[in-house]
Amino acid sequence: MKASPATTLEQFKQDFPVILPIRVAWGEMDAFQHVNNVSYIRYFESARITYMEAMKMEADIKVSPVGPILGDVYCRYRRPVTYPDTLHVGTKISELHEFGFIMEYQAFSEKQQTVTTLGHCKIVMIDYRTNQKVPVEGEMLDKILKLQPELK
Repeated sequence: MKASPATTLEQFKQDFPVILPIRVAWGEMDAFQHVNNVSYIRYFESARITYMEAMKMEADIKVSPVGPILGDVYCRYRRPVTYPDTLHVGTKISELHEFGFIMEYQAFSEKQQTVTTLGHCKIVMIDYRTNQKVPVEGEMLDKILKLQPELK
């Protein structure tokens, strides 16, 4: 279930177990003088990696051949963002599935004091040796539930 956008930074911080502050760079703006759409996919990627680090997920397929792969990504632009600003990109798993999960993102603008961007993606767990999807279970599921016990 997707969270409604927070109306304050304090509420936003309560809604997401992992939040990554990202300073908007001047070079991320486009000819229309707002942050280019491609930048948000990069912000989401950075937030996704931060979430995985918070889970203590191995990033070395030699150590752990089972890992996440991005199935799709969606972004909804609610308000334009301009330099200078800092976005707080919140990340959480909103749905657990047999072979993966839905990860939700929101970007809260310090300058505008509101959520400017919403997103989500589908993550599929695969065995990189066989390229076959594998269930979310065992240690992986334990790591998710430790970070987000409300998913039980």
